[in-house]
Amino acid sequence: MKQLAADVYMLRGFPPNAINVYVLGDVLIDAATKLGERRIMRQIAGRTVSAHALTHAHPDHQGSSHAICARLGIPLWCGTGDAHAMETPGGVANSNPPSWKTFVQRRYWTGPPHPVARALNEGDAVAGFTVLEVPGHSPGHLAYWRESDRVLVLGDVLTNMNVLTGAPGLHEPLAAFTPDPARNRASARRVAALEPALVCFGHGPPLRDARKLAAFIAAMPQ
Repeated sequence: MKQLAADVYMLRGFPPNAINVYVLGDVLIDAATKLGERRIMRQIAGRTVSAHALTHAHPDHQGSSHAICARLGIPLWCGTGDAHAMETPGGVANSNPPSWKTFVQRRYWTGPPHPVARALNEGDAVAGFTVLEVPGHSPGHLAYWRESDRVLVLGDVLTNMNVLTGAPGLHEPLAAFTPDPARNRASARRVAALEPALVCFGHGPPLRDARKLAAFIAAMPQ
């Protein structure tokens, strides 16, 4: 586990930065796929973790949520717009027509449903961060923003790697997994306007260059 800022930690994964999990204070943010339980539990062992919150309920973020919440006896929090997917067997994969992507999601990524103890909305507080509603990649996608040191946990509004090749660099999330790309771009513009000093992505290494983010946003299609 690597410390990125005060009370902000990024868990190790393999390949590095491919599917990221964070700890903000005593809150676990995201839970990778259903294959991620062991590596997450190993790294948070000995820490006080009082709650688990999601950026969004896609299978590569909620896969181990049920297992970890059950093992630790902690509540699950997620965006209001994603609560139904988190509580429904099969999650987002079952809400889409059968395809290669839903097969992969069901077979390798999607974890069991789990009750949402707290539905998060714009302005809520989580571990000293403010919840931002940033829909598009999912209906209830959230980011977590700490204004005091300009730290942003962004989820998949943008990625900092090509998720197909692993090459580093800023990208929009894959259209195949993004129901509303135009709305997601609006969310990306909103968070970039905050000029974050540190951006923590769901996929890709952290970014500490607000100018690079601003340049990417300026070149992004409307």
